[in-house]
Amino acid sequence: MTREKAHFPALFPPSARMVDVRSGLSWTAADMAEEVEKRLVHFENLSLSHCHICVIATKTGADTLLWCFTAWSAGLSVLLINPGITDFERENIIARIKPTLWVDEGGITQLESSASVANQQQGPLGFDDPALILMTSGTTGVPKGISHTLRSLSSRCALNSQVIGPSMLAHSLCVLPVFFGHGIIGNCLTPLAAGATLYLWPSPNLAEIGQFPKIVDENAISFMSSVPTFWKLAMCVAEQPARIIDRVHVGSAPLGVSQWEEIAQWCKTDNVWNMYGMTETANWIGGAPLSEANGRDGHVGPIWGGRYAVLTQEGDIKSQGRGEVLVLSPSIMSGYHENPEQTAATFHGPWFKTGDIGDLDADGALTLIGREKFEINRAGIKVQAEEIDLMLERNPAIAEACAFGMPDPISGEAVAAAVVPAQDTIDERAIIEWCSGQVRAEAVPGRLFVVEEIARNERGKIDRKATQVACLKVAGLE
Repeated sequence: MTREKAHFPALFPPSARMVDVRSGLSWTAADMAEEVEKRLVHFENLSLSHCHICVIATKTGADTLLWCFTAWSAGLSVLLINPGITDFERENIIARIKPTLWVDEGGITQLESSASVANQQQGPLGFDDPALILMTSGTTGVPKGISHTLRSLSSRCALNSQVIGPSMLAHSLCVLPVFFGHGIIGNCLTPLAAGATLYLWPSPNLAEIGQFPKIVDENAISFMSSVPTFWKLAMCVAEQPARIIDRVHVGSAPLGVSQWEEIAQWCKTDNVWNMYGMTETANWIGGAPLSEANGRDGHVGPIWGGRYAVLTQEGDIKSQGRGEVLVLSPSIMSGYHENPEQTAATFHGPWFKTGDIGDLDADGALTLIGREKFEINRAGIKVQAEEIDLMLERNPAIAEACAFGMPDPISGEAVAAAVVPAQDTIDERAIIEWCSGQVRAEAVPGRLFVVEEIARNERGKIDRKATQVACLKVAGLE
């Protein structure tokens, strides 16, 4: 039987269009296909094998997407990386993930570890080949890459379009980084697969956000999805758009009802949705509008294709009640890259274990209560605490470290850490400056708490929660 193949972006409807807001450049579906053909020439004389990994770390959103489509058309898996990573992080990724190619602003680099590989490409990826790898646990420790196939990505885009509706997606605005799952899958692939026009304006800085109403009005933006931090900044520095955006999604970080209501009032619509999803589920898996919240923080409604259940403390799977949220969906990841043990531990039979605690009602609507996983959510970008521990402990001035999230009025959470000095004193400013050369900006600690020892539980393991509570109390933020 002939395996299904996908040549991108030939799968997009002819009406699909991509516009780079900053440059004004635009591409129709036909233009994108032509550009992909041009870029494929760059791969012809390289030593490549089917499903080998191509890292893409380009700065422009449109360029990232076009290289992504090109790699898929060449039969390569894509690993999207923050272009702001440090040299140390780059070398760590290369050593652990072992990619074949690295594409950034300097062009295409064939890595030495793959130079002896013969060119054995077999055309575009099959739908069940590994297609997209997204990092979720940082890049300084042991990188954890979440792998999706074209089938899981296509399933999620189709389900998203079915729920949102093509008319709502018609003029979509992306303000999130394209290397971010929420950005590429929800903001980019979903509207393009629906034949919509995608306006790319990723990661606007504070000065640019003042242009937000102009962009919305001039391009008749009908749909956008972002993180709570974007709206905090927009409501501070931008005027309200004259146009009412038909549908607004807010996700990747907790959204309280008070902020939910503020966003809806500023956007002049109640069609503001609190979204639920994670990289492992290929972006959104559910969501609910403000009109259904009824004062409940964390209300995200029913699942968008699939089933929810909860795993009780007794180990029972229930269709109603409180427990760890379990998910069945066609958009679930194929696994963590080359980590079968961790992949197996994330499933309970066929159910994906989210690590979130929620209340599931009789109608299948979900309200999130909290998280089991100890990750720091900085403006929607996830930073693993363990990653920061390892990074800090590489500094000779630090004997031990314990990182955690600290409340921040702009980004929701900031990175903080308790540190035990290797000697009598420690220069906090010097350590933070050193961190800036080790990790991407969002992972740099904003504050260090110097302590004599790190709290531990009865088994001798670091008690991160107790450490966090003690430090926040010192800061007056308990």
